[in-house]
Amino acid sequence: MELSDYLRILKQRGWIIILVALLTAAATFGFSKMQTEMFESNLKLLVSPSRTDFGQAQAAKELLGSYEQWLISSYRAQAVIDELGLDMTAPALLADVKVASDISSYVIRMTVENSNPDVANNIATTWGSLLIQRQNERNDTLQKEDRITIEFLDDPQAGLSSPKTKINTAAGFVFGALLGVLIVFGLEWYESGIIKRPEDVERYLDVPVIGNIPNQ
Repeated sequence: MELSDYLRILKQRGWIIILVALLTAAATFGFSKMQTEMFESNLKLLVSPSRTDFGQAQAAKELLGSYEQWLISSYRAQAVIDELGLDMTAPALLADVKVASDISSYVIRMTVENSNPDVANNIATTWGSLLIQRQNERNDTLQKEDRITIEFLDDPQAGLSSPKTKINTAAGFVFGALLGVLIVFGLEWYESGIIKRPEDVERYLDVPVIGNIPNQ
């Protein structure tokens, strides 16, 4: 096909591409609006050894993994539920929580999802406070130079995690446009054997058109 053929197709059937794209975008927008909004609260805890020598620093790094496992526990989840009076089970709460650590920066990151941003922030704060309280109790039994402290780097701030309405709508529009292109070229392929224009005669029969009979 030549460039003129593509331009002709777009001129005749371009409305199909636009219509399908708009319908798909509208459907995606509507579906996104029907979903329950989920907010994500991020909390960072800094683990600081009292001494900066290699032994103490290495001990703090090794403890990061045990801190993660201590946090991701049904006991901790139940303690948070009891503290905040949440109407949910420990396994359900654990499913909304993720914990990871970075040994290069001595930071523990906790992510909490909830449909209420304030509740998400409260869960993260309460959960982090449990670890700080536990470490403080352990520090009371240690010499000052052997202690490891844990503190909040900042207050948790919840942000919308899903649905991403704008992104979903844009993706729906692009997908709809591609679907529309497939439909258009499918129609062209279906009608490819039908001769409708003088150019079709010249292309398929390889003979020039010297005249035509006008419609009455």
